[in-house]
Amino acid sequence: MLQKLKNKIIVSVQAMPDEPLYQEIALNAMIKSVVSGGAKGLRLAGERDIKNAKKMFPDIPVIGITKPAKIPENYLDVVYITPTLEDAEKIIKAGADIVALDATMRKRPNNQTLSEIINFIKSRGKLAMADIATYEEAENAIKLGADVVSTTLSGYTAQTKNLPPVPDFELCRALVRDFRAPVIVEGKIWTPGQAEEAFKSGAFCVVIGSAITRPQLITKRFTEILK
Repeated sequence: MLQKLKNKIIVSVQAMPDEPLYQEIALNAMIKSVVSGGAKGLRLAGERDIKNAKKMFPDIPVIGITKPAKIPENYLDVVYITPTLEDAEKIIKAGADIVALDATMRKRPNNQTLSEIINFIKSRGKLAMADIATYEEAENAIKLGADVVSTTLSGYTAQTKNLPPVPDFELCRALVRDFRAPVIVEGKIWTPGQAEEAFKSGAFCVVIGSAITRPQLITKRFTEILK
């Protein structure tokens, strides 16, 4: 499954429930659009969209997550991406090929541990993708059996909140240098040039989300100049 994604672009197609594109017909259209544009993998949130994507494109690898209907105000301090065993089971049953989960050192709900969830994912024959923010978190996740690590949370934890608003290429290079596990660059990629730089930094593949699938955020980047 990972070999299908090597040196490829994955698109994160997600919307929050209070956004217009959250409608099922809209998300399905977005999924079709990015695949027609050349996306070789999808990162999707929730059972509905995972099931729909696998029906439309059974051969396209799907990275599945769960997250709350509203991002917590204290998101810097809490685990909310696939936080529990129950969440992992839901998206496995929905058909996800890879389960992504918060692999930071922060405390998880119900006193569950990262090790328990990674082991559960692998026991179901799925790949575990560790969303991390730091080198130490990646090292820990790999020791616990994560199949792949992603820079998804760099800049989105209390420890990393002061990093510049650009992809964490430095973290990618360090992880590629020191570990055998594939490293995915995800987060804050807004241009093709940044995606290219990620591959030059050794990324196994690259995930792009908001720059492609979040019209309100794309528009905001332009309207900000009016201020």
